[in-house]
Amino acid sequence: MKYIDGFRNHLAAKAITEDIHKLAGELSVLNMEARIMEVCGSHTMSIARYGIRQILPENVRLISGPGCPVCVTDAAYIDAAIELAERGIHVATFGDMLKVPGSSRTLADARSAGGQVHVCYSPLDAVKLAKENPDDEIVFLGIGFETTVPPVISIVKKAKAENLKNISVLTAFKLVPPALEALAQDENVAVNGFLLPAHVSAIIGADAYSSFVEKYKVPSVIAGFEPLDILLGIKGLLEQLAGGKAELVNQYARVVKNKGNRIALDLIDELLEPADVSWRGIGTIPQSGLALRDEFAEYDASKKYNITVEGGAPDLRCRCGDVLKGIILPDECPLFNKGCTPLFPVGPCMVSSEGSCAAYYKYSR
Repeated sequence: MKYIDGFRNHLAAKAITEDIHKLAGELSVLNMEARIMEVCGSHTMSIARYGIRQILPENVRLISGPGCPVCVTDAAYIDAAIELAERGIHVATFGDMLKVPGSSRTLADARSAGGQVHVCYSPLDAVKLAKENPDDEIVFLGIGFETTVPPVISIVKKAKAENLKNISVLTAFKLVPPALEALAQDENVAVNGFLLPAHVSAIIGADAYSSFVEKYKVPSVIAGFEPLDILLGIKGLLEQLAGGKAELVNQYARVVKNKGNRIALDLIDELLEPADVSWRGIGTIPQSGLALRDEFAEYDASKKYNITVEGGAPDLRCRCGDVLKGIILPDECPLFNKGCTPLFPVGPCMVSSEGSCAAYYKYSR
């Protein structure tokens, strides 16, 4: 814990915060407001947990983006997973997917009705389930950003090597750089700085954002999840805004390298290819997802079971889409802490521990 404690030092935090206030004063002279979007659910939770919003100047706003993989999983995908369970196929998933609402039901509802829905702590649990139940079909729900894609998709390689025929993956993988482009192009998303994700960046590398920053001229800083990491990231963005710059800065260089994790990237390239995918509340973003290559079609649940992941009808009362794009804050949704709570969530942002609404509910009510 000694190492971690160094990134939570209150004296250092106070000094950085004072610098932030000075820079905010410079922005005030320029009649400028800093609207910084953190593009990672872990950032969102840390910001809420450590009360970082409460110590910032009025003209420095932190806005949560679509950085929670559970939150951006489309209702149609949940509908497809429920349909598989209703066909008698065993659905294996991480626990935070159980309460994510589809068009009318959740996987928890499907399990209560007799569907075989299994909670896994590791993708390898699904492989074990397939081995122990050779007469049953197993589908693992493959969701997540670049961080979780390699361990999830590795089960395909393992299954192929061991000639396991009764396991497949229903993919809903998402990519961060295309999402950043979609946000930058959206006139309703008035963001002038990005706090870029730590774990995703450790996989794809800092260079993955270079073309985005160069094209859209938006100050961007890669930062870790500890309080001092986040404060330094905010300070770095304010320095760029005050100086009229738009650069990519890697402040998490102790973990993130320019070229990323080559082993993980090679595995992704071997098994997957870019695909157009739908993001809940945002819509379809071209080439923002990953799908299994044709040579691994026997492990692609959508092809194996002829299941369609499209359509879907999320609850229109829920404004998770606007929360995910930073158009409104979670507590500006009329359902927040009324009809929608972590125990009885209406939208996915209240389900996941990395969801903006869940973070606000836990720390900022």
